[in-house]
Amino acid sequence: MHIFPRIPAATIAALCGACLGFAAMPYMQGQGQRTQHIAGAQVRAESSAPIEGRTIPALMISDIHFDPFHDPGKAKDLIAAPVRQWRSILAGPASATQQQAFDALQASCHARGVDTPFALLRSSLEAMRARQPDAKFMTVSGDLIAHGFTCRYSTLAPGSKPEDYQAFVLKTLSFVMDELRTSFPGMPVYVALGNNDTGCGDYQIDAGSAFLAESGKILAEGLPDSQRVQALKEFAVNGSYSAAMATPMRGTRMIVLNDLFLSPKYSTCGGKPDRAAATEELSWLEHELEQARQAGEKIWVMGHIPPGIDPYSTVSKFRDVCGGQAPVAFLATDKMADLLAAYADVVRLGIFAHTHMDELRLLRTEGNEAGAGAPATAVKMVASISPVDGNNPSFTVARVNPSSAVLDNYDVITASNQTGIETKWAPEYDFAETYHKAQFSSATVKELIDAFRADADAKTAQIQAYIRNYFAGEMSRELAPFWPEYVCALDNHTAKAFAGCVCPAAK
Repeated sequence: MHIFPRIPAATIAALCGACLGFAAMPYMQGQGQRTQHIAGAQVRAESSAPIEGRTIPALMISDIHFDPFHDPGKAKDLIAAPVRQWRSILAGPASATQQQAFDALQASCHARGVDTPFALLRSSLEAMRARQPDAKFMTVSGDLIAHGFTCRYSTLAPGSKPEDYQAFVLKTLSFVMDELRTSFPGMPVYVALGNNDTGCGDYQIDAGSAFLAESGKILAEGLPDSQRVQALKEFAVNGSYSAAMATPMRGTRMIVLNDLFLSPKYSTCGGKPDRAAATEELSWLEHELEQARQAGEKIWVMGHIPPGIDPYSTVSKFRDVCGGQAPVAFLATDKMADLLAAYADVVRLGIFAHTHMDELRLLRTEGNEAGAGAPATAVKMVASISPVDGNNPSFTVARVNPSSAVLDNYDVITASNQTGIETKWAPEYDFAETYHKAQFSSATVKELIDAFRADADAKTAQIQAYIRNYFAGEMSRELAPFWPEYVCALDNHTAKAFAGCVCPAAK
């Protein structure tokens, strides 16, 4: 996850001028077997796929951050019980001291907000079934378990061993996945690991570890046998995998990345850096993209931490970008973004999250500022189920063209409260109606960003809608004071390109 800073709008406005030097400036602008399988899968898909031009429904969710410790009095029972008994434990009457014990746990672990209790998880899944019972697949772009999980567990299970903690993390992942799959039996669920979904601590994981092998069995369980065997081999190495998407998707491959290795905050479970893990994963990604290009496949890429510049942190940390300081980046390297841009001819969509906000991005090669036809990759960033930052929970109902693998449209559905108790879920906005675009593609995302860039004062109806929908709650207005800088981050993923956008002298 990426904590949303709670900074007053007036403060942000002042910071923008101070850190970016911007206030008085105008706004600037096994492969043989795989190939055989691909061919067979495509024949089967084309024989049963819908007529060209029709769309299929799908669900996109992220940052669930399920907290099994919301009622600390149930912790011992959950630790002792098998996963199949968790639902009855969690659905049972609250402990007599639930609120007091939870408040004490929050204070002890210095929690900044409340994550997803069982009631909210169940409410969100019920709303998904009500809104889209016929969804053909689901994407989950990381962070299934709560923030501060290590502290919560060690506080409620004093004297436990590291292997006990790892076992409980795996049980929690298994429970969340069981809830998703039980809610939509037989539906493919594609899942990426988030920085919280580890067996030894936030942003900490070991490549080739037993934890990766075991968590892979949980996350890849719903894949067809022919896909699961290879996915498990890949997942055990670095937590990433590649799989042909099930029918009715046609000739489309899902590449799921564990981009935790690429984070500047990453370390091994022993607290040491491991650059080799990132290098190997990027090599694997490039190989998968090249194989897909050679096979004529279309690609969706999903990870948790987005590539590119973090504009909010850049502003809030007083980075003097126009004075030569580097902006804050989500990842320690631009290589992943560079690859997704370089393979824009096959990558139809990138799906990321981590910020807990509803956002978009466009990845293009360095210096590519040509018209709408220039190759680029559209990125959809999915907002969170967790209300930890004060936002209301939300999920996305997508409409996908199974032949072109293009995201035709989507609706964001938002909760009326943050508890899951007597919660009403209602549409927040429809992408096509709000932005007057026929689809969410690289061309239409570029058009939107160009329109955003043309209005530095953020006055147009489309910009006001984006700002309003960016954060489900009252804090959306905090985006407006640094709107020009934010827009620069939407299609400039490198420090050089971002500086060139916000600083006229750097052009």
